[in-house]
Amino acid sequence: MNQTCLTAVMLWPAKRWVAAIAVAVATFFLIGLPTAVIANPVFGRAVGVTSWSMPVLITTSVLSGMLFATYVRMDAVIADENSAKVGSIGGFLAYLAVGCPVCNKLALIALGYTGAMQYFAPVQPYIGAAGLLLLMYALRKRLVNESQCALPKPRKVTEQHQLDEIQR
Repeated sequence: MNQTCLTAVMLWPAKRWVAAIAVAVATFFLIGLPTAVIANPVFGRAVGVTSWSMPVLITTSVLSGMLFATYVRMDAVIADENSAKVGSIGGFLAYLAVGCPVCNKLALIALGYTGAMQYFAPVQPYIGAAGLLLLMYALRKRLVNESQCALPKPRKVTEQHQLDEIQR
């Protein structure tokens, strides 16, 4: 039986759902507070929050939580380290996308204030889209591998006639 990504997610045990929700909430605050997408008294922005920042932040949080949850051990699941790298890059790109263009020290050092506003700010939506696409790719890869590579649980053989039947 070939499972889709949705059916693989629906078969998750409760511990995976708890991990997904916990990491999604943590990601929401870990990205949203320092980028000041979530208003707070500690961090501020020189440039206002864009209209697409909150949807990118929410989607990044959900995808990151679900991707993390695929690493919570279930029986007979094979680990794929490449997806973790792709997902990490996607999360980092989403962080760069929702942040203030002139508050980003790398952009500010490389381009200056005017360059950050003129060159970096217009490409931030594309950086966000690339980050989300990488997160979706990594999650899909993990879910497809999970459903295709799952091994059946071994049956317990208690009597000789069952053993003979298995050997045929």
